[in-house]
Amino acid sequence: MPSSPSFPVETLHAFRGLSTASVADAVEMHGARGFLSGAVRQQAPGTGSLVGPAVTVREVPADAPEPPTHALAAIDESAPGSVVCIDAAGADIAVWGGLMTAGAVARGIAGAVLDAGVRDVTEISRDYPDFPVYARSAVPATTVGRYRTVSLNEPVVVGGVTIRPGDLVVADRDGVVRVPEELVADVLRSATEIEEREREQTRLILASGSLRDGLAKYNRI
Repeated sequence: MPSSPSFPVETLHAFRGLSTASVADAVEMHGARGFLSGAVRQQAPGTGSLVGPAVTVREVPADAPEPPTHALAAIDESAPGSVVCIDAAGADIAVWGGLMTAGAVARGIAGAVLDAGVRDVTEISRDYPDFPVYARSAVPATTVGRYRTVSLNEPVVVGGVTIRPGDLVVADRDGVVRVPEELVADVLRSATEIEEREREQTRLILASGSLRDGLAKYNRI
């Protein structure tokens, strides 16, 4: 069965107030890479930041038409607030579209992150403006007869980063970051401290009229 969100509401709310830049830096401070390739970018913007626990699906090339069984299960059986992450190894086909978005919205899914393409972007943006989709491309090609789903809630690789079910996904206009589940509390604390220091640094730069003064005191760029 797909995993359920396991993070307190307060934690999710706090991450929504942070930039992915700060979160990515904080993940690296704790010895991991969090940021996905910039090729996985915002295709349908949604509203605000995307934050939620990952539900993972893997797709591979196929010679015969098959229904996307695991992807359908990820949508219909996952808890509200989940983020569906699909690994199709960067395929130039659409592993997500308007009908899947309708199902995701009906289930309260928070968004989708795809190592492949998405289609029906105009429809998604028009009919489901609050639903964010991050993908490598917008492309009209269907998966049917080209790709099939082979796993649900097993580790996948999206944008060069391994995402496990239950890891926290954070995304905004800069891109997507994966926060390992066991590091969520530490990363939240570190990212919050980063943003507090940057606000102090910004005030110093504006007051002194010197970028170098800010860098000398806070050693951050």
